[in-house]
Parts: sequence; C-alpha cells; structure tokens
Amino acid sequence: MQPAPSRLEPIFDRRLWGMRNLDPLFPELHDQDPPIAEAWLTGEQCAFTSGPYAGRKLGEAWPDMPVEWKGSRCLADPQIPLLAKFLFPGDKPSIQVHPDDAYAAKHEAARGGRGKTEMWHMVSARAGAEMLVGLRPGVSPETFRGAIGDGTLESLLEHIPVRAGDSVFVPAGTVHTIGAGVALCEIQEQSDITYRVYDYKRKDADGRERPLQIERALAVIRFGEQSGGRIVPVRIASKHLMESWLVACRYFAVEKWDFDVRIGGVTSTQSFELLIFLSGAGTIEWGGHAEEYARAQAWMLPAALGPFRLVPRETSSLLRAYVPNLDELARQLTDRGIPAAEWARMVFP
Repeated sequence: MQPAPSRLEPIFDRRLWGMRNLDPLFPELHDQDPPIAEAWLTGEQCAFTSGPYAGRKLGEAWPDMPVEWKGSRCLADPQIPLLAKFLFPGDKPSIQVHPDDAYAAKHEAARGGRGKTEMWHMVSARAGAEMLVGLRPGVSPETFRGAIGDGTLESLLEHIPVRAGDSVFVPAGTVHTIGAGVALCEIQEQSDITYRVYDYKRKDADGRERPLQIERALAVIRFGEQSGGRIVPVRIASKHLMESWLVACRYFAVEKWDFDVRIGGVTSTQSFELLIFLSGAGTIEWGGHAEEYARAQAWMLPAALGPFRLVPRETSSLLRAYVPNLDELARQLTDRGIPAAEWARMVFP
C-alpha cells in the first residue's frame, strides 16, 4: 500500500454544553440545534476521504495498516493511539477526571483499558475565558468531597486565564473542566473514559441529570503536587516560519507551525503523524503528488512517507502530533540550540 497523506472526515457530537455556531473552524455550521460540542477528527468511526483507504473508517482500516503506515512505535497498538478533537464549549462541561493507564487496565478493560492524558490548544477565546485545571495547594480528599456536596468545587481548582494560541497540559488524574467561550483542539490518548464529579445540576430534555462517578474519581485523582496546567512552549522563529514545541510526553508530542511560504518536513519511521490545520489553505506535496488542504481538516501522514512539502495559498497554521521517542526529541531540540533548561519545561517524562 503506497504511503500517501490521507484526510479524515470529522464526526460531530451534540451535547448540552456545546455551541450553536462553530466559528472560526466551521463557519458554515451556524444556528445548530441541538448545539455541537465536539468534532472528532480521529475517532474510529471517522472515514478516510482520500488516499488508499478512502471510503473506509479509521477503526476498520487501522488493523490492516502495515508498519510503513503506523510506524514501529505504534505497530502493536490495537487502535490508533491518538485521538484528536475540536471542542466548542458554549457552557462548562462537567468537572471531571480521567484515570491513568494502570487504573484503566485493571478496572476499565471493557472500555478499552487505556487511561487518558490530554492537551488543549486554544484556537479562539473570548475575553475572560479560563480553564480550570488542577487542585489548589492543601486540597484533601475530605475537603474535595465536601465541596462536591455544597457546590463550591470550582473554588478548589486552579483558574487559568487563556487566550487564542495558549496551550494547557492535563495529565491523567488531574481534576479539570473547560471554560465557556473557547474553540480548542484536543490531543489525547485514544480513550473516552471520564469520571464526572460535578455537572452543575444540568438536566437533559427529559429532566434527568447525568450520572456522576465520584468514588471512581476519588480513586484516581492526584492530590498533592500537580503537574498539569499552562504550557510554556519552546519557539524557533525564522522569517516565514514559527515552530513551536508545545508539549511532549510518552503518549504524544505536539508542535505548532505558522507559515506563509513553502516549507518542508520529513516523517519518522517510528510513528505516523497527524496534521491538523487550524487556519489557511494550500497544497500538501509529496513524491510527485499533491492534495489540497484547508482549515479544520485532519490529515494522517504515514510513517514511511518521508519528505513532504506544504505550499500555502494563505497564511496557514497547523498542529503536528505524533508518538515520540522522548530521548530523540531531546537530542533534536539540543541540536537546534535549545538549552535543556528550556525544553525541559514542555517535556513530561
């Protein structure tokens, strides 16, 4: 199967806390009723619209993909290890937490057995927008449980003001919720295991509140020192390209590229890559072939693709996500003149 960049069609998920208008990513989607909360970009039901697997769903195609597509680090994964989404919170989702891999393997095998570490990148944010990520110092399980009961749980979380271009890291075990009025891209482990601890007493159309999973949440919450929060990226700027390394952990590395002229990249045989275009339009070129890219599209680049070029017709911005070798990534940043003290702030072993 000849490696080729392949576009995936998003699937939209409607929830109570979503938005009716999906600017700036999907301006054609407006006056949505019920509101749209999420656009899944690499869910198992997302279908390829180009490339050799066109017409097949990702979950069906992944088991058939050879190492040249998946990459050596991902060959044993039963499903694509990275889930990418756009989120559109018109209201706060629940206050929640996700388990780590060890807990999920033991207690959530029927739901895939994989934990959930994630990161968010703000595509847009209205004035005053904030994320609630991590517990403030001194919060204990007892005070946490009491705050659930009296509705003061938000006061125990760190409030992080955000604007467009900011990024936040949310490792498994970190209590969090997303503030209203943002559009963001989420990169995470391929898992949908969530334990809700507070849902603002919202009710669905049938007058029912969503169930909470307080005991399981308390079993996985990381009390004490917190490791999530705002990301301080490492940036390398040239005249026409800004490269930003946002975050790297054992599950994913995420870079941001902003460019207005032709640029090139090379895939690694260790992992496939995802290119998620946040803005702009242009052409992906490789091996004598070309495909058009546009805003809000997600493309899978096979690990063995090798050199490729991006030729913008408009100033473009994208997120590049892959499964990293952290030692190699550290060497790459060092070789580019980034001191260890700088790159260490965005690498989470």
